[in-house]
Amino acid sequence: MPKWTSPDAGDVTPAEPIEQTPNPEPAGPRRDPWSVTAVTLAAVLIAGCVAAALAAIVPARVDIPGLPSAGRFTELALPVVKAVVDLAAAMTVGWLLAAAWLAPAQRNGFLDVGGYRAIKAASLSATVWAAGSLSLIPLILSDSLGRPVDQSLSADMVISGISILNSVRAALIAGLAALLIAILARAVLHPGWAAVLLVVALAALVPQADSGHSASAGSHDIAVDSMIYHLVGISLWVGGLIAFLGLARQRVDHLDVVARRYSGIALIAFVVVAASGLGNAWLRITYVSDLWTSVYGRLVLLKAALLIALGVIGAVHRRRTLPAIARGERRPLIRLAVVEVLIMAATVGVASALARTATPPPSGVAPGNLELALGYPLDGPPTLGALLFDWRFDWLLGTAAIAGAVVYLIGVRRVRRQGIHWPPGRTAAWLVGCAMVLVATSSGLARYAVAQFSLHMIEHMILGMIAPILLVLGGPVTLALRALPAAGRDGVPGLREGIVSVMHSRFMRFITHPIIVFVLFVTSFYSLYFTSLFEVMITSHVGHVWMGIHFLTVGYLYYWVIIGVDPAPRQLPPFVKLAMLLGALPFHAFFGLALMNTHSAMAADYFGGLGLPWVTDLVGDERLGGAIAWGATELPRIIVLIALLAQWARSDEREARRSDRAGNRGADEELDAYNRMLAQLAERDGRRPGADTDAP
Repeated sequence: MPKWTSPDAGDVTPAEPIEQTPNPEPAGPRRDPWSVTAVTLAAVLIAGCVAAALAAIVPARVDIPGLPSAGRFTELALPVVKAVVDLAAAMTVGWLLAAAWLAPAQRNGFLDVGGYRAIKAASLSATVWAAGSLSLIPLILSDSLGRPVDQSLSADMVISGISILNSVRAALIAGLAALLIAILARAVLHPGWAAVLLVVALAALVPQADSGHSASAGSHDIAVDSMIYHLVGISLWVGGLIAFLGLARQRVDHLDVVARRYSGIALIAFVVVAASGLGNAWLRITYVSDLWTSVYGRLVLLKAALLIALGVIGAVHRRRTLPAIARGERRPLIRLAVVEVLIMAATVGVASALARTATPPPSGVAPGNLELALGYPLDGPPTLGALLFDWRFDWLLGTAAIAGAVVYLIGVRRVRRQGIHWPPGRTAAWLVGCAMVLVATSSGLARYAVAQFSLHMIEHMILGMIAPILLVLGGPVTLALRALPAAGRDGVPGLREGIVSVMHSRFMRFITHPIIVFVLFVTSFYSLYFTSLFEVMITSHVGHVWMGIHFLTVGYLYYWVIIGVDPAPRQLPPFVKLAMLLGALPFHAFFGLALMNTHSAMAADYFGGLGLPWVTDLVGDERLGGAIAWGATELPRIIVLIALLAQWARSDEREARRSDRAGNRGADEELDAYNRMLAQLAERDGRRPGADTDAP
């Protein structure tokens, strides 16, 4: 009896003949002349060969007689291992993206077959990423110190390298994060947890941006931001395409949906990669002629040519292969996507060699110590005019603030077109909150906050207390649920269903527990400012960005639980919310008083090394920051207290109206019962003998 092969199950023997439906592609034992494993291995081989060839042709530095050299092995092995690590990181990100979003989940919220296979592939890719990243550490030490690899493996050498070199720390962080992903991915069954691992993988790429060319010379803050965009974009693009090919090879259900989702992500990633790469190269190129007269410039042109070719292939994908997939044809996609993956691998190899190639020499006056430390100069003391008008745009948080405002307005317009009323007060609160984030991260305040503790504390108060209050009053989750289309009973779960699943997840119930939120909000001040963590964070641009993200996130969670418009996973009574608000007062007061009575400056080496002529007393500036922290909490508390009392009053009014309606319904039911009783008595009296005749 014939057997039928299912892509999701094993061989099934039917009890009676099955009528086959026509398929645009022939069924049967024929297999595609390719496999995801073969394409992946070919991509790794191409990336490594290109990196090795360029490393052999293009010298990373000029050898000076008398100075130690790392040797030929390090010069060739370092770019090859780096290319393999970058490709493994991209594949990990891509497979996690497939499990979290590309492959539609089941209606019960669990991963489908495609998502389950994607999360397992992510675990395997993360294992390679972890091994490669840890292997980079001795190679980086060998290259930086000019010693052979065998002399760079001692424990003292590795510990010293971790404390001194950003590139070694970046490799260690990436390796540990990848190892964690490789272990946890084995137990993931929900797309939500796959999304959490995806965030961890993308975060592990960030320290890499704070090393190499981007972390040196002037404007390194902009260079680091552009490199973060570049790394995240290329990982989603390259890794997503490999995962997309894997899902197509497995013949997963709803392949047309997978194709549309990846196509949108790929288009955004291509624009981000092209723009960030152009901006980063522009910062490193002194003259336009350096593009063809210097080795660095020629590699930039080669990488740009490969990106243009990939953009052309992507355009062909959108015009030809997406309609073919909708018709059930896979081979046009396969033929074009395999070529695209191989070109991407060559691009990764070029990028690996480019990262080790010396940039053209700068022209003009060499930047001073202040510009080298901050990435930009400060023209004078922080006057009111400088704080208001001396802007330097933050390409990460500033862009996020603008994008958040634009997306929110699009959602409001879509809701109103559906005839649904959206309160203008919520829109105003959200827009003002986004404006506060923009001011705190991109205005003159942010420009000086990195160099002066008292101004840093003002930035902290805005990001941690004022902006989150306004953002939670905007109700973004409620707006998204009303604006996004529902999948329906038989539809493929989409973004709206994903948001609902996340809001009802155990993780959200845990993270929004009042005790957890309260502890996070209160202890953040002490764990950051009263330990050495503050000095580590303030001395790097990436650390400063992480502090801003932390302040926003913790503040949003805290105020969401207390006065948030969006329904929280846990419904708390008003007196618990009031206790959370008032309970934080003594902790913040003690924090401010502790800073006001300090006798030693935080991060004294960093702030003192900046040499700001208008900051002659670091301890006094820190005490001023403590006074700001102590006094600036009053206004947010008053706003939150008013909002909480107003919500409490409206809740009592709704409860009273609900009780009145229930009472009216109860009274009506009693009246109806009384009328029915009278009607029954009248009917019974009418049935008595002689009831309708006159008495004799």
